[in-house]
Amino acid sequence: MCNNIEKLEEAIGYRFNDRKLIMQALSHSSYANEKKRPGGSNERLEFLGDSVLSIVVSEYLYTHLTNVAEGDLTKMRASLVCEKSLHIFAQQINLGDYLLLGKGEENTGGRERPSILADAFEAVIAAVYLDGGMEAAKKHILRFMPQDIETRKAPVFRDFKTVLQEVVQMNPEEKVEYVLIGAEGPDHNKRFVVEVCLNDQVIGRGKGRSKKEAEQLAAKEALELMGYETQ
Repeated sequence: MCNNIEKLEEAIGYRFNDRKLIMQALSHSSYANEKKRPGGSNERLEFLGDSVLSIVVSEYLYTHLTNVAEGDLTKMRASLVCEKSLHIFAQQINLGDYLLLGKGEENTGGRERPSILADAFEAVIAAVYLDGGMEAAKKHILRFMPQDIETRKAPVFRDFKTVLQEVVQMNPEEKVEYVLIGAEGPDHNKRFVVEVCLNDQVIGRGKGRSKKEAEQLAAKEALELMGYETQ
């Protein structure tokens, strides 16, 4: 595995001081469960990496797109940090080749599954951040920013979470929260269930192969219940 880690370090342009961090970032929950290592998966790192990614991309767009309105910046950020984009970024460094998967995931194409690759990409960001700090994480993330970002127009992107947030912000006292209420099925075919709450009232529920997908579907259902067109 050491040789593989060295190849990955070369691919991302960063050498780890503590390789335990990158090993954890590559460990899918199916592998951690199979090896009976509670808390040994990349899920917590994914949580942190998601936040680091959002901060770096937000700062980058704010700095480079000085004449773009806030609403369009939000859409651009959403298009860059969504599962589809992270899957593409992960493919650029062949991240699937380095993942540690349980037998079920291995046998059902887990190395190529978009949700697994996107989550692992965020986990690697967190590993770089914890090992080398924000500047190292920033340097790593910015390698994946499109070269034509300054001439791009805001994408037509159906980010239901962003749309719902914009609707709710019309009433500043309102608060939206996404709650993971459970997961169904075996590790290699898991479905996450998320509820979206408005001031502690459930207004939508979604089920997806990743937490991000489930959140998007929960927001979509909430918008439909409010009478908004989501097609």
